[in-house]
Amino acid sequence: MLAILFAVLVGLVVLFLSLSGDTDRLTAIAGDHAGYIIGLLALGGLYLVFSAGDYQGRARDAIRHALIWLAVGLALIVGYAYREELRTVAYRVAGEVLPPGHTLLVETAPTGEQAVRLRRQENGHFVARGTTNGVGMSLLVDTGASTVVLKPADAERAGIDIKALSFTTPVSTANGTTYAAPVRLKSVSVGPLEVRDVEALVAQPGALTENLLGMSFLKRLRSYEFSGDFLTLRG
Repeated sequence: MLAILFAVLVGLVVLFLSLSGDTDRLTAIAGDHAGYIIGLLALGGLYLVFSAGDYQGRARDAIRHALIWLAVGLALIVGYAYREELRTVAYRVAGEVLPPGHTLLVETAPTGEQAVRLRRQENGHFVARGTTNGVGMSLLVDTGASTVVLKPADAERAGIDIKALSFTTPVSTANGTTYAAPVRLKSVSVGPLEVRDVEALVAQPGALTENLLGMSFLKRLRSYEFSGDFLTLRG
């Protein structure tokens, strides 16, 4: 009885993938993991041989336990076969419940292109928790800023010698015109999206309350899109 149910499990998995039209995936799984499949079938067979004696006269228990393992095995195999689709759904659900500013990977294309999603804060701004020269810091997304702009303290944490800078570049802010120092950053990243050799400015002390993630980063992405309370960056 157990041997029959075990065979039914394998048959149902093959039937499910075939009816779903995903025969290519079925072939790929069988080809790439043939050794694992054979090993699992062998272990399953050994389990049936050693456990058959335990169910003598208890056919109902044997059927019930076999059906439980049937459901668990089918769920695991289907979950593995569709792991990318399930991961995307999980990311989208998490994006709705995670706090604003959290950077969430929402998509990975076969070509290697990736996308992250940012949630709008209560003040209406999008703030990314990114890195500059490998140092973690918050970056306010500002499409009106031509470059990435850093506060002096954060620039110093990123390895920039503030004392050697020349604040000669005029910058317009809400409080009027101030001056900043041009620099080039080794890298700026938001989640898995990384841009190297980025043009940037370091603001004078007290001129900024937030680091700005400007167009010198954004324009080098594949795209960025505002949709409701979310900003999606693709690169």
